[in-house]
Amino acid sequence: MKTGITKIGVAGAGVMGSGIAQVMAISGCEVVCLDIDASVLKSANENIEKGSFGLASAVEKGKLTQEEAESALSKITFTEDGDELNNADVLIEAIPERFDLKVSFWKEFDKTASESTIFASNSSGFPISAMAAATDRADRFIGWHWASPAPVMKLAEIVRGPATSQETVDKVVSLAESAGKNPVVIGDSDTKWGYVTNRVYFAMIEEALAVVNQGIATREEIDQLMTDCFRWPSGPFGMTRGATSGWK
Repeated sequence: MKTGITKIGVAGAGVMGSGIAQVMAISGCEVVCLDIDASVLKSANENIEKGSFGLASAVEKGKLTQEEAESALSKITFTEDGDELNNADVLIEAIPERFDLKVSFWKEFDKTASESTIFASNSSGFPISAMAAATDRADRFIGWHWASPAPVMKLAEIVRGPATSQETVDKVVSLAESAGKNPVVIGDSDTKWGYVTNRVYFAMIEEALAVVNQGIATREEIDQLMTDCFRWPSGPFGMTRGATSGWK
């Protein structure tokens, strides 16, 4: 690969983590996908193979050949053993959006991961500086916020912390491009939760809820109006459902 990055660790095999693993495998990386729950790993494997946005669906739509799909699947290893992530070139964290869990995760892997491993958090809005402070590699710590469903959405909101090195930024941007995403590098912020996308999105949700509470329109009507007017694939409430429970 152009980036020199060939091995990706993905922590968390839920809707986002499994989608990220699929994308990175299609791009040619060897991927190790970790979860502490064997049933979640099983579901991740099934979703990648046969889910609505999985490899079989991509073949049916002509986006991948059968050989490419089989090659991608062969590049993904599912595991409950965290040690298998220690030699990753980039470790992407996609665990539940709780700050205490993320800090604990990064503290643990900072001790065991290769010194050269880049840490990338898929947090939707926690300050990169705060998570990086839990490690001794703030220069190799970055935010890489994905959108659901990861195999479809082009978003790559790359969040540069105050100590993130230019080399780290360049490598992750190149990696995102090689995976077919559209990386945009933005600054970190500790004044308000959410980077650019979620700050704007939550402002929209707040106003949409105000319209509902005032009895002006229902949630379903708002979704219809916004999709018809702005050609969005989903309205604000539909976006919330898709992001939390997965897109069908």
